[in-house]
Amino acid sequence: MPSSLSLDGLRFAMVSSTASEVDPQAPTTFHYHQDGRLIWGEYTGDTVTEGRFVGEVVEAEVRVSFAHALVSDGSVVRGDAVSRAEHEDDGTLRLVEDFAVDGVDHVSVCRQV
Repeated sequence: MPSSLSLDGLRFAMVSSTASEVDPQAPTTFHYHQDGRLIWGEYTGDTVTEGRFVGEVVEAEVRVSFAHALVSDGSVVRGDAVSRAEHEDDGTLRLVEDFAVDGVDHVSVCRQV
């Protein structure tokens, strides 16, 4: 069953995260691809040199597994995340993401750019 949420071709920029301080001048940016419920993409910027994610869209929920390399030391961070898509007043989307790194729960917010 296809989702009514379409993220294909959209870009999002991180505006806040409990996992790290976000540089508003060079935030991590995410580029989404979608085929039905399947989503995948890449991200880079701020504390991330290169990252990838893959997952699915179920109604207004985005479920992904991710891996990225850190700028600070090149170590690889892996995890799973669940985001809820919320519509902003201007018609753009905001993704509010719950994820865990090393057993610690975090929340990040990304806005469509």
